[in-house]
Amino acid sequence: MNYSSAKKKIIVICGPTGVGKTGFAIELAQRFNGEIIGADSMQIYKYMDIGTAKPDQSERELARHHLIDFVEPYEEFDAGKYMEAADGAINDIYSRSDSQFNLALPKIPIVVGGTGFYIKALLHGLFRDGTVDKEVIDKLEREKQEKGSYALHERLSLLDPEAAKRIHPNDGFRIVRALEVVEVTGNPISAFQDQHAFSSQRYITLKIGLYMDRAELYRRIEKRVDMMVEQGFLEEVEQLISMGYGCHLKSMQSIGYRHICNFLSGSVPWYETVCLLKRDTRRYAKRQLTWFRQQDKDIIWLEPHAIEETQELITNFLEMDNFYDDKQ
Repeated sequence: MNYSSAKKKIIVICGPTGVGKTGFAIELAQRFNGEIIGADSMQIYKYMDIGTAKPDQSERELARHHLIDFVEPYEEFDAGKYMEAADGAINDIYSRSDSQFNLALPKIPIVVGGTGFYIKALLHGLFRDGTVDKEVIDKLEREKQEKGSYALHERLSLLDPEAAKRIHPNDGFRIVRALEVVEVTGNPISAFQDQHAFSSQRYITLKIGLYMDRAELYRRIEKRVDMMVEQGFLEEVEQLISMGYGCHLKSMQSIGYRHICNFLSGSVPWYETVCLLKRDTRRYAKRQLTWFRQQDKDIIWLEPHAIEETQELITNFLEMDNFYDDKQ
């Protein structure tokens, strides 16, 4: 695997929710004068702090963070927009670095999060076939407004079952995009995506995945949910609704927020709400871990206490131009 010397080096810290990525990344950022770029599809939203376990002010003072707290809860945001924003953050970090590979004065971007598709898009790019038909897009957008994204998702299930499996029924942007490709080209977007196969390498990357004993991870998740409740998660959702961010929004249908919304609507009692939130967060963590293990065989898996081992890996990574060649 040969990389152009012009490509920038970045570090990725990924893994399931609750495993301790934030603290781990902050420690590394302090040791290497790095800056953290969020890769979390929920921490991007303003005002959604407790339910997303967003780094608090004291944590942000320990290391500079990018791509956190910058999108309104009603705004559409996808992997393509994330890729563009993360590219901008990486370029900004490098523009302020005295020397890209000088260990005395490094300025290294550290991408941190559990949204695997965001990370994959950043590292490998996204499929683009150039078939953007504004007339078709406008028609599908009108249908989405009139009938809702679920109705369009049902149509996509008939026209492109593989794409429908990959796209959440609430993700109106991607549903419209997939239907547009079918209507314009006559072929499913999944076929084009399979050909693309995310084969390009946009950055030279060291990927660290964090894991721990599953029983311990689940205990941490349940404790974190209890802490969220104590910190005022219910009040946070009530405040969001009072600000005009209704429960129908995609951001408000994420884990935690939809659970509180269901409680506020009277459909689920409080005790059951908390139990369901813990259960669904455990299941989400399991899916995240499975996704990362299946999608990327280059991830080096370590436990969150392995800071010294990680520091050695990063030091070698920054010093060696042929780091990945030696690993093959």
